[in-house]
Amino acid sequence: MALRAVVFDYGIVLSGPPNAEAWAAMKRITGLPEERFAPFFWGDRQAYDEGKLTGITFWQKLLRDAGLPLDHVEELNSWDGRLWGGANLAMVAWQQALQQRGLRTAILSNMGDSVLDHILSQHDWIQRFDVLVWSYQLGIAKPDPAIYRQTLAQLGTRPEETLFIDDKRENIEAARALGIRSIEFSTVEQLRADLIADRFDAELPLPA
Repeated sequence: MALRAVVFDYGIVLSGPPNAEAWAAMKRITGLPEERFAPFFWGDRQAYDEGKLTGITFWQKLLRDAGLPLDHVEELNSWDGRLWGGANLAMVAWQQALQQRGLRTAILSNMGDSVLDHILSQHDWIQRFDVLVWSYQLGIAKPDPAIYRQTLAQLGTRPEETLFIDDKRENIEAARALGIRSIEFSTVEQLRADLIADRFDAELPLPA
């Protein structure tokens, strides 16, 4: 069955790598070394993405868990938003090429409220996608099958008509379990090679 839609993750796929300046600033403000900061930061990220925490309550909890005073919460939240601010321009251009070919496009991303606010303030190209699915707004996050089904429903496509691109293996495996055709992303060059290997180049323009 022919492809009708391509679904993109945001972080690492449509964005660049995490902003090193933002990561360093958050560590500096908290005074925590990498080996302590990273577990606190990532430990509650799923809850933040699922909307169980807001950006502000995420940072308040992190500081409490680390035994730190609740200072600089707004500043930390602001730097957090900048962590994923850079765009992967080759992938943004490819999305436009897909739309010009007549395919529907979507973003399906695990995303907290404050991070999304910052990203939307920086990138007007996000509004060009046909469907936008942000995890915190639904209270569910990848790899929960429900969020993939919600995306398909909004696109109006069947799993086998849909290609999903994400950089995390567990998210790819969850999509494939539902019958969604999926590619694990690492680089644009590797994506091109994978699209050709899976014969998607007969249906899709390739990213430059």
